[in-house]
Amino acid sequence: MKRPGVLLLGALPVIAAGVYFAVPGDSSDTAAPASPSSSATAGSARDDAKDRAEKEREADDALIADLPPGLAAPAKKELAQQLVSSAENSTTRWRTAYGSIQDVGDGDGYTAGIVGFCTGTHDLLTLVERYTEAHPDNGLARYLPALRKVDGSDSHEGLDPGFTAAWKAEAEVPAFRAAQEAERDRVYFEPAVRLAKLDGLGTLGQFVYYDAMVFHGPDTDPGGFYGLREQAMAKARTPGQGGSERAYLDTFLDVREQAMRDKRPGIDTSRVDTAQRRFLAAGNLELATPLVWEMYGDTYRVP
Repeated sequence: MKRPGVLLLGALPVIAAGVYFAVPGDSSDTAAPASPSSSATAGSARDDAKDRAEKEREADDALIADLPPGLAAPAKKELAQQLVSSAENSTTRWRTAYGSIQDVGDGDGYTAGIVGFCTGTHDLLTLVERYTEAHPDNGLARYLPALRKVDGSDSHEGLDPGFTAAWKAEAEVPAFRAAQEAERDRVYFEPAVRLAKLDGLGTLGQFVYYDAMVFHGPDTDPGGFYGLREQAMAKARTPGQGGSERAYLDTFLDVREQAMRDKRPGIDTSRVDTAQRRFLAAGNLELATPLVWEMYGDTYRVP
């Protein structure tokens, strides 16, 4: 739904090392060329940082492999899509939303598909680009120049009047439905669940991260998912840090709700208040069914 950032958790040590080993030049306009030995040293440092990052990721993978599947279990993943769909599309029948597309007036252009890919937030563009690489003759490919032009804005320039019809038509194609699901998993679901597990969170916490990732986007700025997590961690310890799971999740939801209100004053925060907070208050940290929640005044039930 929001602009995917460049943050890759496994790449963080590489990024940090790149900053650490960068040597600022003097104030003169002409810098002396780097000596072969200094270039070799810098290259070695980068290689070492990359090796450390790969080892850390391997260690994280090993840790996650020993944990319960949590939200990644098929039944829980299905439940997660129903919960998100109740907020994004006002139905738990999330597979009916492949062809949905409208401008909801939030400044992100057209919102479309199963998790609300947006023409103004880069994720819809990335979806169509990746889909077109595999299926060059698809009905959306001709809109790529326009999608690149409107990216980052709410403009419809070059998209009207035919793009919405083209999206709905392409959504009837099984390959495009599969592409939507794959992009949802790659950008939102898998990174959220992975990080939640590393933070020591159970199934509910993994969903809390996933829903926040969908709504706020995988950005590092204060209003993006990673920014929200940093703010929450400054106020409460994660279970992985020895903190209380319920206390940390309550703090994260406080931070997230405030970010929602800051972005859109008067926004309906049902997806937090009458869904996730309700599950948390009940102590349902494993997101066990049956579930009952409210979204925008409507009640939903999963038996």
